[in-house]
Amino acid sequence: MSNPNPSADSSNFALGRLRALLDDTASDGEQRLPPERVLAAQIGIGRRALRRALEVLEAEGRIWRHQGKGTFVGSRPDHTPTNLEELSKRTHPLEVMDVRLEIEPALARLAAMRATNGDIERLLRLAEKTASSSDADGRELWDSALHRTIAEAAGNSLLLAIFDMVDRIRQDTTWRLLRERARSGERQQIYVEQHRRVIAAIAQREAHAAEHAMREHLELVREGLLKVMTTPLPDRMDGQISEAPVTANTKKERRHGT
Repeated sequence: MSNPNPSADSSNFALGRLRALLDDTASDGEQRLPPERVLAAQIGIGRRALRRALEVLEAEGRIWRHQGKGTFVGSRPDHTPTNLEELSKRTHPLEVMDVRLEIEPALARLAAMRATNGDIERLLRLAEKTASSSDADGRELWDSALHRTIAEAAGNSLLLAIFDMVDRIRQDTTWRLLRERARSGERQQIYVEQHRRVIAAIAQREAHAAEHAMREHLELVREGLLKVMTTPLPDRMDGQISEAPVTANTKKERRHGT
């Protein structure tokens, strides 16, 4: 039996109908197209022809598609909001540390060149708050505030936005508990001394030293996380973990008096 409307299987015909629909849609102010099944029935064309026509319109920049959300009129936005909850589920603490190791040493270097005297005073106060914190919530609060103040002092809004996105992912409850298990009393004291070295380098305008000190600090943090993530639960005592094995990094830190 022949198709009563042969044009329904023509991609060119479908493209023409879609162009007309988009022109009307633009005047309506609507931004989202109906699902393919509905759209095909609405304008009387086959699904195969519709998909091909949509591909052409997408290539032309007249529509854009978001997986799982639909097809939208106009060109794809330069920025679509990041779903941090979804991103947090796809990543893990060691990936976050990889990102921190890429951006935070650079932020410390920039802070050494751009920090104001007021920035340095705030950093010194935050370092003391971090050092005197006696509970997990306080340590998380003041440590995060100290690192963010360094990011602010760097004076780069784009790097600060990236830092904030990473920091929000780090606020996941499971991850906070993991970081706390990675802190022993001795390791926490080393973190405190490393913070002071970073701030001292920033205060002295020693950009390279600030970058190096931040990298050394974050490498030790990463080592602690890796240790707790790979240590079998029965080997942990009272929620604490043993110190990480002596490495080239820890030997170097001991030579520096930490």
